[in-house]
Amino acid sequence: MTDNKLDLRGTPCPLNFIRSKLQLEKMPSGQLLEIWLDGGEPVEQVPNSLKMEGYEIQSITPLDDYFALLVKS
Repeated sequence: MTDNKLDLRGTPCPLNFIRSKLQLEKMPSGQLLEIWLDGGEPVEQVPNSLKMEGYEIQSITPLDDYFALLVKS
């Protein structure tokens, strides 16, 4: 179960990474954030950028027309 959800479909890079990072910084350590991302550049770039910032990527799940990224704060 996730603690927070962030719908970033339609949000361009790097704005989607910045919004993800800001949300994760507000959350207590160890909580899970589910981020909804478009395919292509967003789902390729955001997980890698968050990993470089030290966040743990739990999963990337392809759904109908977007991806659900689960990140531990």
